[in-house]
Amino acid sequence: MKWQLGRRSGNVEDRRGQGPGGGGGMRLGLVGIVIVVIIAFVTGRNPLELLGLLAQQGEPGTAQTQPGAATAPPADDQAAQFVSTILGSTEDVWGKVFQASGNTYPPPKLVLFSGAVASACGQATSAVGPFYCPGDQQVYLDTSFFEEMKAKLGGGGDFAEAYVIAHEVGHHIQTLTGVSNKMNSMRARGENMEGDNGLSVRQELQADCYAGVWANQAQKQYQWLEAGDIEEALSTASAIGDDRLQRQSRGSVVPDSFTHGTSEQRVRWFRTGFDSGDPGRCDTFKATQL
Repeated sequence: MKWQLGRRSGNVEDRRGQGPGGGGGMRLGLVGIVIVVIIAFVTGRNPLELLGLLAQQGEPGTAQTQPGAATAPPADDQAAQFVSTILGSTEDVWGKVFQASGNTYPPPKLVLFSGAVASACGQATSAVGPFYCPGDQQVYLDTSFFEEMKAKLGGGGDFAEAYVIAHEVGHHIQTLTGVSNKMNSMRARGENMEGDNGLSVRQELQADCYAGVWANQAQKQYQWLEAGDIEEALSTASAIGDDRLQRQSRGSVVPDSFTHGTSEQRVRWFRTGFDSGDPGRCDTFKATQL
C-alpha cells in the first residue's frame, strides 16, 4: 500500500507513555479491567462493550477525560504517520459522503496510547484492542495491537491495519447517524444484543461494510493499493471473526455469544462496501441474511 500518497490528519493525539491518566466517569482501575476482561473471555462478550456498559452507569454528559497535555506524534514516527494518513483519508472520504447529503462531517480524534488509557467509556488496557468510544467520539489505538495481529491472529500488513482503523471510524459514523443511540435504547429494553443474528453483530458488520466503502473511495482518490492488499484486509477480517477466535481460545464455537460476526460474514460485508463504494448498501439491520 502506497500510503505515503495520502494527507496527514491533524486529529491524532499522542498519549503514549502517559499511562491511563485522569478522566471522569467510572474508573475501574487495572484490577477491575482485568476482571472485566476475564468475564468477557468466559462469556464470549466484547470486553469494550462491558466497559462501556459500566461507564454508562455514571451520570450522562460528565464522563470526560482529562489526559495530560495533548501532543502531536513525532514527525519521524512512521507508525504514527501511517495512522495519521489513514485517518486523514477517512476524513476526506466521509467528508464528501456527508457533504453529498447536505451535512457536515465532524471527524473523530484518534488517540495513540500504550498499555492503558482513560476514555469517556472508562479506563481500558491494550487487551481490549483498538476501540471507539461514543461518549467522547474518539478512536483509541495502541499500535502494538498490529504486531499481535500478525503474530497471533494470522492477519497483518499495512492495508489490513488501515482496515482496522477504518472499522473503528465506521463506529463513529454510526454515532453520527444515530445508530449507536438506537442500540443503547434497544439494549435498555432488553432486546437481543448477542448471538449470530443479534444487534451487536449487525452493528459490527455494518462497521466492516463502512470500512469497505472507505477503501473503495480512497482507492479512487489515490490509487494506492498494491497487489495483495485486498487479500490482507480479507485475511484479517477472517482472522478476527467470532467463530475463529472462539475456536482458537476455547476449542469450540458458541454462536449464542457472537458479538462481531463470523469470519465469512466479516469478509462478505467488507466486500459489500468495497465492491459498491455505497454506504447505503451497508444496512445490516434490515438484512434478512447476514
